[in-house]
Amino acid sequence: MAYIKGEGKPDRDAGDGCPFCAIQEMADSEGLIVARGTLVYAVLNLYPYNSGHLMICPYRHVADYTELDEAETEELAAFTKTAMTVLREISGAQGFNIGMNIGGVAGAGIAAHLHQHVVPRWGGDTNFMPVIGQTKVLPQLLAETRDVLADSWKSVH
Repeated sequence: MAYIKGEGKPDRDAGDGCPFCAIQEMADSEGLIVARGTLVYAVLNLYPYNSGHLMICPYRHVADYTELDEAETEELAAFTKTAMTVLREISGAQGFNIGMNIGGVAGAGIAAHLHQHVVPRWGGDTNFMPVIGQTKVLPQLLAETRDVLADSWKSVH
């Protein structure tokens, strides 16, 4: 309920209490970090739309895509391409939803820290469970998914 009400969400200007800032300080396995770059990192979503749902986040606490500098923008793009390659390789993803929700009114759950979603898709992945049952069935624990993605990421890079 706290998540739904927005309690404890970080503000736009401060990294205090920001989960994306806190994750950076954790061990990769604890924070579900798949790969770290110089300026961005890839992390599994705790509330995935599909198995393998990743987010690419800048280390710097910024809220808007226009606040990224050129180097951050380039590394975010490169990580997105690598994420797609890895997800195709390990799970046979047939398509992707890739995007950012900028601002709370646009659907950003954590609007204060920019993050780009990379969601793998397969034909028929929207079935009666999410539509009727309002739940998603994930065939693998997040920690196991993280390990498989991280191993594959290393071989691609």
